Amino acid sequence: MRVKYVLSEVLVGLWRNVTMTIAMIITMAVSLTMLGVSGLVYNKVADMKNLYFENVEVSIFLEPEVAEEQRTALDGQLRSDPLIREVIYVDKTEAYERFKDMYQDAPDLVSAVKPEQLPESFRLRLVDPEQYRQINEQYQSVDGVDQIVDQSRVLDKIFNLFTAGQNVALVAAIAMAIAALLLVANTIQVAAYSKRREVAVMKLVGASNWFIQAPFVLEAVVAGLVGSILGLGALVGLKVFLFDGALSTLQGLFSPVSWGEIFLTFPIMAGVGALVSAVTAWVTLRFYLRV
Repeated sequence: MRVKYVLSEVLVGLWRNVTMTIAMIITMAVSLTMLGVSGLVYNKVADMKNLYFENVEVSIFLEPEVAEEQRTALDGQLRSDPLIREVIYVDKTEAYERFKDMYQDAPDLVSAVKPEQLPESFRLRLVDPEQYRQINEQYQSVDGVDQIVDQSRVLDKIFNLFTAGQNVALVAAIAMAIAALLLVANTIQVAAYSKRREVAVMKLVGASNWFIQAPFVLEAVVAGLVGSILGLGALVGLKVFLFDGALSTLQGLFSPVSWGEIFLTFPIMAGVGALVSAVTAWVTLRFYLRV
């Protein structure tokens, strides 16, 4: 009987303040969507770092007139370096073949360059790609070395942009979460005020705090759960129309978002939405009703 009464009061409360309930659900949905997006962005940036860093190379270009002894000594030093996982020597002929493959759409540029104009180089794969600075410091002054080029420097700039976008999404999620908390608290206060006489009567007849608070807390929880469902719908829409649609041509550059990741995000969104709503409602009632 008590459970039936609590559930009926929840439905009545949601319908009594329907406009505020809708506003609370929408705000919660936007907040949880931003939370889900920021979580996906965080995971994708981490995945992309691992993907790119696994294939990153450090290129040591040799001077045009490098001596055979210098090249041999550098080769031995590189192959014995514990920071380096793999060493590939690229002579002028192979460098020219790579140059032709890279610029095959620009035949005039390819015809203007001769194999002897391209430098010899060593292509290095590091055990830890983030240690490229140590490689640069260690070999920059070695005899025969002309220039050291590391792809990680370019990737650092790219990932700085991704991290900035990640932080923006997280800040937006926090801002929307604060707005949702305030709206939940305000809605619960209005609902409690509209039922203040009933609450007073229940307190006089000895109703427990849980029995009085339960309908209000469940109203907030229902709003949080409905908001999380709408948030899931928004994430599905983003995947279909953005990640698999407008950004589908960039799948080779960006780590794709799978359906599994989308649906694994939902329990987190639902849990956060329900828990935050319940705690906010309970704290609000403690201060407002003094029960």
